[in-house]
Amino acid sequence: MSLVEADVFLNKICDLSTIEKISLEAFSKENSGELFVEYRAEESIKIENGIVQSPILNVSRGFGLRTFEEEISRYSYSSSLDEKAVRKALETVKKGKDGCEVKIAENHNNLYDQSLFIDSISLENKIKFLKEIDSYARGKSEHIKQVIASINSVWQIVSILRDDGEKRYDVRPLVRLSLFIVIEKNGVFENGMYAGGGRFGYDSIFSESTKIDYVNEALRQAELKAEAIKAPAGEMPVVLGNGWTGILLHEAIGHGLEGDAIRRKTSSFHSLLGEMIAAPNVTVIDDGTIPNRRGSLNIDDEGNDTQRNVLIEKGKLVGLMQDRMNAQLMSSSVTGNGRRESYEHTPIPRMTNTFMLAGDYSREEIISTVKKGVFAKSFSDGQVDVASGKFVFSASEAYLIENGKITFPIKGAMLIGDGPSILKKISMVGNDFSLDNGIGTCGKDGQQVPVGVGEPSVLIDKITVGGADL
Repeated sequence: MSLVEADVFLNKICDLSTIEKISLEAFSKENSGELFVEYRAEESIKIENGIVQSPILNVSRGFGLRTFEEEISRYSYSSSLDEKAVRKALETVKKGKDGCEVKIAENHNNLYDQSLFIDSISLENKIKFLKEIDSYARGKSEHIKQVIASINSVWQIVSILRDDGEKRYDVRPLVRLSLFIVIEKNGVFENGMYAGGGRFGYDSIFSESTKIDYVNEALRQAELKAEAIKAPAGEMPVVLGNGWTGILLHEAIGHGLEGDAIRRKTSSFHSLLGEMIAAPNVTVIDDGTIPNRRGSLNIDDEGNDTQRNVLIEKGKLVGLMQDRMNAQLMSSSVTGNGRRESYEHTPIPRMTNTFMLAGDYSREEIISTVKKGVFAKSFSDGQVDVASGKFVFSASEAYLIENGKITFPIKGAMLIGDGPSILKKISMVGNDFSLDNGIGTCGKDGQQVPVGVGEPSVLIDKITVGGADL
């Protein structure tokens, strides 16, 4: 969908030019802000044990009007896209008079196919594909007791008119396929899960290879847990696998490098810009410009270009993630990280795709240096305190390392530590960098946004593992 087509689409559901003209009255030389207009279609389809749950299709539309001056922000939103609703919002945020003309600006990024739509494949074919996954899974093992397969997709159009009169559009597809399997062996139930997605169409995941790969991986995880022994406990070396384990980096470190946390001094990194905060082999990036990735955007939700931002370079804290308001207050540059869940929410600094760059070692070389420790290949969930960086993460797949070799799968392993300390204890960084499969969703201040994470395999010399002594 071109910018012109996006404009035509939104004008079919509202008198966009009138809304924009009224909204410009909110802005003056003293304040900044934007009008955010959104149309969103979300579809959710699930099959549980071969039975199709009622497909859900939600369509929402609305606008949010914001002005900010220094630390004072005024925000009003409505699901009514009409003149009356906009004038009411104007009463809440108005500080000046209009003096701008609307100018449509081209996007510099072109990261995903904007012609995609949520109905590009029929509902019948989506259900058919999920049933094929269910049937294939049950044919793979007699131990399977439950299969849940689901597709979640979003098609979003946004129009962002800023206080300088510049208007930009973005048309954003988002798809995620998930599979959850439960098996029973010797009276013990275990589960496995696999998921993936991104900003692309259904044709990227509706394939025979996808069906086989998802089932095999979910089943492998479940069967592995059935054979696992209890995890050891205590301080020990831990090797993190590549890809999804970057969620630890995202939670324990990334949130502390968002501009609002630094400005308010609620981050443990608030006074450390320019200082060495990690081992010299650690470089961390936030990049919203990777094509088709779940955390990528052509423009952020304030109308800024997304970009590649270096946060930590060879151990030194060199950059932060900023939205417009915090960048102004801190006299720094906007980084394209102003994000919001929907028109009902004000934008705040958020991560996009956050990851650690690769190093020089193979995973085998890293593991060979560990006499006794844990290899955490993937995580299921975790809890983090942003102010201190303290975290607890549960490993969904982990193994015991003994005398430089992976031996037994373990269960119940939890990693306990804090971001600032862990950064300095990374002694080896692998050459096997990868991003996650496109499944991340980040929560902050009551808002949920899609994100990406990634890293190579890394060795943390010492971290507390919660488990049971062997």
